[in-house]
Amino acid sequence: MTANYDPKANYEIKIWEEDFRQVPTRMLLARIYQPIGDGPFPVLLDLHGGAWTFKDRMANVAMAEAMARSGLLTVSIDLRLGGEAPYPASVQDANYGIRWLKMKAPGWNGDPSTMGLLGSSSGGHVAQLLGMRPQDPRYNALPLEGHPEIEARIRYVATRSPISDPLARYNNALAKGRQEMADRHHVYFNPFSDIEEGNPQMILERGEPVELPPMLVMQGGIDDNVLPAFQVKFGETYRAAGGECEVAVFEGCDHLWVLEPGPDTERAHEMLKAFIARQLDALQQAA
Repeated sequence: MTANYDPKANYEIKIWEEDFRQVPTRMLLARIYQPIGDGPFPVLLDLHGGAWTFKDRMANVAMAEAMARSGLLTVSIDLRLGGEAPYPASVQDANYGIRWLKMKAPGWNGDPSTMGLLGSSSGGHVAQLLGMRPQDPRYNALPLEGHPEIEARIRYVATRSPISDPLARYNNALAKGRQEMADRHHVYFNPFSDIEEGNPQMILERGEPVELPPMLVMQGGIDDNVLPAFQVKFGETYRAAGGECEVAVFEGCDHLWVLEPGPDTERAHEMLKAFIARQLDALQQAA
């Protein structure tokens, strides 16, 4: 299968949901956005935010639909929340999701060899960890029955307002008197020392051996939840480690700006499509 991608395309799409994974508390679901056309289509897995403790596969509907209409088989999945199971449970779910979607994609007219990740806020944190540590045995702990050969490597990581440095975000919440937000970190990182172990910024600073897939960070310029300075620093550190990381600051935008229609949201959609197109072009040229 050879997938082509034109970011200016406009497809009709089909949307449905399927069971993704049974966990002790509930059935995690997947929402599939399939372009209607000849294909095969490149594949994008969408990971939701919610400070690791709330939200689900419906958190990023507008962006998922926009990506599907441009010709990407886009799938948004539920992840376990911090109150159900702490780190690294959601990373394990997402790692399993990569492998599960690679298995499913051909049946949905998708090319699994093209898969990238899209992560928003805490989902961006998860996406960064998966991109950097695709072979981590903790993250790969959930077997994909019948398909041990499918691995969790992806082609690129795209993020919106990612928690690139959870400890810095925690300290920012404390400094601003946002105890509820600070408490969410304790729910997810339990023991709390995991906030340093599972910290993309600190992983790079420690010089750990990691993979460095191309990365896009889109960040609101007036976000006082995840400060733009955190992302600029992360991008500099990622590039210093040898990776490609584009950091785009959307001036005048807050943490959740893409949830509302408008020119800045449209710009984010177009930036994401252009980034993906560059990665897929490079993939074809290397083939």
